[in-house]
Amino acid sequence: MRPKKTPLRMCAGCGEMKPKKELVRVVKAPQKESESGASLPPEISLDLTGKRPGRGAYLCRDAQCLKLAKKSRRLERAFSCKIPEEVYARLEEEIAGAARKEALEEQAKPSVPLDGNGQPIIEIDVPEEALPRGKGGGHGG
Repeated sequence: MRPKKTPLRMCAGCGEMKPKKELVRVVKAPQKESESGASLPPEISLDLTGKRPGRGAYLCRDAQCLKLAKKSRRLERAFSCKIPEEVYARLEEEIAGAARKEALEEQAKPSVPLDGNGQPIIEIDVPEEALPRGKGGGHGG
C-alpha cells in the first residue's frame, strides 16, 4: 500500500510550499446582501479548522508572513477585493492568539509517551544478540 500524499499549499506571505496542516487558512466568506438588497462588504477571517465555506488562501502561522502578504497585496489578489487595514490588524491579533494557544498546548504535552494509565512508557534500547547457528531446521536444506 502506498503512503498517503500530504497536501501542500503555498503561503501567501513567504511563497513557500508547506504541508497544509502547518498553515492557517484565511477565508473570504460568500457575499451576503443586506435587507435592502445592497451587497455587504466581504467578511475575511481566519479559519483554523480549514472547513469554512468561501474562497481561501493560506499563511504560515507567523505574523511576519502576514506582513509580507499585506505588503505584496497577495491576499487582495487572491480574494479579488480591497482589504481594509482593520482586517489586517484583526488577522494579526488572531494569528498571535493562535500561536499563544499552540505554545500553551505544547507545554502541557508530556515529553515522554504515556500508557493507558497515565504512566510513562520507558523504552530500553538493548542490542539484539545474534541467534546461535545450528545444523538443520532452516530453509534450503
